[in-house]
Amino acid sequence: MARESVTRDFQTRDGERVAIVGGGLAGCLLATLLGRRGLEVTLYERRPDPRVAGPERGRSINLAISARGLAALDAVGLRDQALKRALPMHGRMVHPLGAGQNFQPYSADGERAINSISRAELNQALLDTAEATPGVTVRFSQRVTGVDAGVLQIQGPDGPVTERAGVVLAGDGAYSAVRRSLASGGGLDDRQDFLEHGYKELTIPPRDGDFALDPDALHIWPRGTAMMIALPNLDRSFTCTLFWPKTDFEALDTDAKVRAHFESHYPDAARLMPALTDDFTHNPVGSLVTVRCWPWVRYGQGAVVALLGDAAHAIVPFFGQGANCAFEDCIEIDRLLTEADGDWARVLSLYQERRKANTDAIAEMALDNFIEMRDRVSSPVYRLKQAAQHALERRSAGRYVSRYELVSFSTMPYAQIPRRIRRQNQAVAAGVLGTALLAGLAVRRLRRRCPRPRP
Repeated sequence: MARESVTRDFQTRDGERVAIVGGGLAGCLLATLLGRRGLEVTLYERRPDPRVAGPERGRSINLAISARGLAALDAVGLRDQALKRALPMHGRMVHPLGAGQNFQPYSADGERAINSISRAELNQALLDTAEATPGVTVRFSQRVTGVDAGVLQIQGPDGPVTERAGVVLAGDGAYSAVRRSLASGGGLDDRQDFLEHGYKELTIPPRDGDFALDPDALHIWPRGTAMMIALPNLDRSFTCTLFWPKTDFEALDTDAKVRAHFESHYPDAARLMPALTDDFTHNPVGSLVTVRCWPWVRYGQGAVVALLGDAAHAIVPFFGQGANCAFEDCIEIDRLLTEADGDWARVLSLYQERRKANTDAIAEMALDNFIEMRDRVSSPVYRLKQAAQHALERRSAGRYVSRYELVSFSTMPYAQIPRRIRRQNQAVAAGVLGTALLAGLAVRRLRRRCPRPRP
């Protein structure tokens, strides 16, 4: 017999119970920030407790945490703990086909690094912190299937229930059920752009108890329309991720084809992968999607619903900014609660206005960086250009900064970065032109002063 839907009504002392949908990185961070403000927060997570059940196979895509993410973790006291469990990567190690590998530092001084960290491990640390925060309740195996005017429809272990909240903050990922339910009611422009590429994870285990590759780098095997990357782990393994057209995955339908393809296209890596065919066969192919939707906030019947993180603005992972960007959403909401004196309607209205342009900007930069990683980084011309940029940075005392440094090693709003780069390039072009004109004038003056002797 079907179980009847039950309605439960939980409210805080001021009538605004906060529900956060999604116990991933952003949901846990936001729950902690709000709990520290004295708010009553319930965090709903569709999965069983990942600290007990473990992470899903082949679904990690190691995180590259950089300045924005570290600033957010610092706000909840997790920066130092995260860095202790991370491995710094000071640049890219590029593995061209048929040529020797080359190292390309991320920063002009070679000192700055992005940090490879296990997504599962960071999620567990954030879950621990959220659960330890007074006022925060975490409920696992609670799949929120939709929201209507502050009423959450939940599929739990004991059947469907509904629960009410004055504020619903949905961080339930790129395929957000909350966003889907808002779109079904009309008034939401929801666009999802999929790449023809998918991703699949593989592993390079330790070799003789040590790293098989240089652990101070993010390794890239650029192959034109496809590529593979590898990030180091604390256990001295590497998590490799293939980014291939989905038709390429489908074509390798036997172990022999897999092994032959890797020996032909990734020969140095293939020798380091004893479980290659098993990983390739059993790890799933994930999709790569950019989500652009508007508005992120819906008001109605005494409740407000807002999207955050991937639910509002999923991006492809090629700038390593997905988690960093989602963390900035949480910090912005927390900051606005102070600025707007706790008025949730104003907080969330300002939140979407301030964040939308930034998330659109990083979405475009991430797509462009995919082309850079798979096509450009192995080019000698690209390497000369990068060397010239770094030389300019060293000489300009902060007046010229590369796009990569602004994205990864600063907290400059993403939307300001393209404008900053255009201004810098215009200034450099003007400087080069000015130098050429001055040189031309000097040559003319010299000729007038020292005329050529007549024959």
